[in-house]
Amino acid sequence: MTDITVPTSSRAASAAGTTSSLYRAVWRWHFYAGLFALPFLIVLAVTGALYLFRDEIDGLIHADLKRVEAQATAQTAPSAMVAAALNAYPGTAAKYLPPASLDASAEVVVKTSAGSKLSVFVNPYDGRVLGDIPDKGTVIGIVRQIHSLAFFGPIANGLIEIAAGWAILLVATGIYLWWPRGQAGGVVTVRGTPKRRMWWRDVHAVTGLFAGFFILFLAVTGMPWSIVWGKYVNEWANGSNFGYPAGVRVAVPMSDEHLAHTGPTTWSLEQARMPESGLASAGGGPIGLDAAVAVFDRLDLAKGYAIALPGGPTGVYSGSVYPDDLSQQRVVHLDQYSGKPLIDMSFADYGPLGKGLEWGINVHMGQEYGLANQLVMLAVCAAIVLMSVSAGVMWWKRRPRGSFGVPPAPSDRRVLRGVVGILAVGGVVFPLVGASLLVMLALDTALTRRKA
Repeated sequence: MTDITVPTSSRAASAAGTTSSLYRAVWRWHFYAGLFALPFLIVLAVTGALYLFRDEIDGLIHADLKRVEAQATAQTAPSAMVAAALNAYPGTAAKYLPPASLDASAEVVVKTSAGSKLSVFVNPYDGRVLGDIPDKGTVIGIVRQIHSLAFFGPIANGLIEIAAGWAILLVATGIYLWWPRGQAGGVVTVRGTPKRRMWWRDVHAVTGLFAGFFILFLAVTGMPWSIVWGKYVNEWANGSNFGYPAGVRVAVPMSDEHLAHTGPTTWSLEQARMPESGLASAGGGPIGLDAAVAVFDRLDLAKGYAIALPGGPTGVYSGSVYPDDLSQQRVVHLDQYSGKPLIDMSFADYGPLGKGLEWGINVHMGQEYGLANQLVMLAVCAAIVLMSVSAGVMWWKRRPRGSFGVPPAPSDRRVLRGVVGILAVGGVVFPLVGASLLVMLALDTALTRRKA
């Protein structure tokens, strides 16, 4: 058998060619990921930064409705405040939120005859109606709608799921492109001045290095809200029995209503079915809102809880609270006739998946660790905007005149197929992202053939 030895220089050239092709393939898909994701990331970063301080912003803008002067006198009965709200805004009371502090107003959510919802605010000391805000009509409510793109409809909302997937791709390919290959600068320091393209490259790369982990965290923890992946994972996670967290199995009649339909709830409890109240005993009737509030207070629900009112003869009083401290999350359903707690759930009852996701969501929203959490996430939002701007400037300075500036395709197409194969794994996990990858792959193939 003849021994064929490949010269060292040939092997080195082949290895160098493969490395160059891999770099080009990764760079090309990093460009595509940025082309799609960066506009969305800027919107997400700006609206997310505002939403981190939602309580402070809402409290400032709507202080005339949400704040009252604390008094030493007794507060008006909840039922009287609901009656006052309905007298000013005829309709059906759907929810009551007791004052969270001595200087806070009470809130009554009213369903109007036109089918819309209003949040009506009442002074708890004299029962005077202070005014109303349309459902999701606060500044922060609108910011949240824009943040999820739900403001623009379900199709736009689905784009957020795709953008999150491409953000993960951006970080992964960006780390590869950043990886030091013998260069002395631009690794953790910024070279030159803003007049030079290299300065913008270093700003982009170094900022991405320090913010990359947090961007991955935000992308992954934002996925539970997504319109496809989040929906099906939620159904899978809550697919056993009543959809309640692990350890909460109750022998009470259950309705077909889900907790998500009563208003905002945690991701883990969206599919939780509501229990039913028993029939009224002879001569007896509903305990009423005042007694229900007394029961919830006696059960020591954390301040700031909301009460969804019974929607019919078998409906229940549902008290829920989702404070910054995860350990105080709790949902209690009361029989509307006896006042007996039918189900009492807290964060401690969640399964491992529910606890992990709820922790991630809370940190994502800047809640879990107070001001420190808010400031860290604010810095990440600023980093995302800086990276997006520097990417745009860098592309503009680099692109050839009259060209879109797509990075060159790798000379070894096998390398590109390998990169796409790795990306396909993420496409299987996140179906909408996978569909967008197929579209981008088709466009890339067409572009390559056109240039050939």
